[in-house]
This record gives sequence, structure tokens and C-alpha cells, in this order.
Amino acid sequence: IIRRSSSFNTERLDSIYRDRHEKGAKIFLHFGDLSDPSSMIKILGETQPDEIYNLAAQSHVRVSFDIPEFTGDVTGLGTVRLLDAMREVTPKARFYQASSSEMYGLVQEVPQKESTPFYPRSPYAAAKVYSYWITVNYRESYGLHASNGILFNHESPRRGETFVTRKITRAVARIQAGLQEKLFLGNLESKRDWGYAPEYVEGMWRMLQQEKADDYVLATGETHSVQEFVEVAFARAKLDWKKHVSFDERYLRPAEVDLLIGDASKAKKQLGWVPKVKFKELTEIMVDADILQLAEERAGKRIRD
Repeated sequence: IIRRSSSFNTERLDSIYRDRHEKGAKIFLHFGDLSDPSSMIKILGETQPDEIYNLAAQSHVRVSFDIPEFTGDVTGLGTVRLLDAMREVTPKARFYQASSSEMYGLVQEVPQKESTPFYPRSPYAAAKVYSYWITVNYRESYGLHASNGILFNHESPRRGETFVTRKITRAVARIQAGLQEKLFLGNLESKRDWGYAPEYVEGMWRMLQQEKADDYVLATGETHSVQEFVEVAFARAKLDWKKHVSFDERYLRPAEVDLLIGDASKAKKQLGWVPKVKFKELTEIMVDADILQLAEERAGKRIRD
């Protein structure tokens, strides 16, 4: 399901997407919106899915402070609209809800696991807490096979360019190429548990292959600061980060989340899920991808601002 837009917004699918008229097309996009329940009912009725993965959200934490009502409507209420459509049209389907480590917010224990109390520190996190509990409620009330994946930060070269990791790696590529001089960031001391997105997607899939729906944390069990990410990223391009990184208070959140580190023991035991890509390798994968992408753009395409 994809939102209708006046411009093409499928860039991150380009490597796998084929027009439905082309031979071998396997992915088909359907226009819909989580703010419109009728579109959910229509699409589920037409496609009759066996598995539903709800990854949709206004997912930028800092932006959620600027548009809290919209964030609550899409990220929170959008989930119950989709669950209601599933209950009405495809009750035998299996449902995955993309919950977030941001729900832990002002953490109540270290590391965080499935039983750790939530303490959200942003409108985004509060909306995700609602989505988490409504998923549990529909599972227990209506017998739906609905699972929550509480995923800690998971990154890849497909990460949106306004998120801090991709903002850093794209800036590294541009600075190395002489196209940019400075990178402005907010809190460098925030610590996150960063993993590799493809491995986490496998974890999502594994959740829906279980006979019984349940809730799982996916995490690496390691935590690193934003500054550590900066250091590794700039070192990969043989740059001195201190010469190029400056502080900008506009990127600070009204309420910060200082430390997130997950305990994925349950996922390891019940799903057989174990992350393999470590922090340094992940960072270097992203830097290398952005350097390559920029080189390709300069060779034959207009360089994006």
C-alpha cells in the first residue's frame, strides 16, 4: 500500500520494483492511506493477503513535536483502522505491527526487553504506545494473529535522508567530494542500539511464521552514541569529523531520549533470530553506499540538493 502523491515516491523500491505490465513483475502497489478506513477495506478485499506488515507512520521523532495531531492520527489511529479492516475482511491473515524502541523513552531498566514499562518522550512514541496496546487488545479480544515487533534502530542505505544516520553518511560523501563543507547536528551524546535493517526485516517475517502471535524485541544488545557514528563514518572517508561537524540547537528535541539498548533474548530463543552485522560494519556499509550513489549521480545525473 502506498500513499498517492503528485510526484513519484518509490525511490527506495526502484531496485526491486517493476511496472505491473512488465514480465516478471512481483510487487504491485495499491494506493491507500491509513487516514482513510474505506481504502484499507477495499485493498484488503481485493488482495486477500495472508500476511500484513504495518510499517506506515509519520516516523520522524523530531517532526512529531511539530505535527503531534497528524502523528497521532496516522501513527496511532491508523493502526486501529487497519486492524479493524483486517478483522472485517481478512480475519485469518497474520498481522505485524512495527512498534518502536522509542516507546521506552525515559528508560525504566537497562537493557530494555518485552516486559520493560514504556515511558514515551515524544508524540511519535506516544502514538506507537497506542498502536502497541491496540494490537495486543485486538489479539486478545478478537483472536487475531497480531504481533508487535519492538524494533530498536535499524539502518541501511535505504534510510530516509532526514534521519540522523543517513544525514551523516550522505554528508560524508558530499564533503569528501567537495560539495559540502559543514554538517549540522543536535545531541551527539544520545545513545542508540543500531542494527542492520535487512536482518530486522527477516525478524519481522519470522514473527508471522509462528503458530501463536506474540511480541518481540529485536536489537543488537550494543549501544553507541551519535558521536561514535560520526567518528566511524568520517574515518571511513579519511576525514576529520571535528573540522566539519557543528552543533545546531534546532535539531534538539523538547524531550530527549538519552539511552536505548535492547535485550533480544526472547527473539533468539523463540525465533532463532540473531543479528550478525555489527555497528562499525553497518556504518561503513552506509558510507560506502552514499559515496557510490553520489559518484553515479555526478557521472550521469543531476546532483540533488
